[in-house]
Amino acid sequence: MKSALTQALCRFLAIATMMLPFQSGQAGMIGTDLATSPVAVQAERNAIAGFLGRPEAVNQLHSLGVDVQAARDRVAALTDAEVSALAGKINALPAGGDFGLLVIVLLVLLVVLLMQRR
Repeated sequence: MKSALTQALCRFLAIATMMLPFQSGQAGMIGTDLATSPVAVQAERNAIAGFLGRPEAVNQLHSLGVDVQAARDRVAALTDAEVSALAGKINALPAGGDFGLLVIVLLVLLVVLLMQRR
């Protein structure tokens, strides 16, 4: 009885294994356009748009004679690679502004205060 049950189970498993669909996977190289996710590119576009919305950037664009809406339209027309490069440049900017200018202003104020005391 035990061998009959074992034989039946083996036959069932052999048939079930043959009837299972076979799937094959294939590894390959993907391009950089597929590797960069659209979500990351959209986040970088939002960062650039936020930078263009800052009052300092708007004032600088106006002083250079560039319309802010035209700048936004041009940013919208950039390719994904250009957006990534521009966002990288924005992220590399100093967070606190130009520290050297602040030091020079403080030194000038210190000299003026010392000259007034004499």
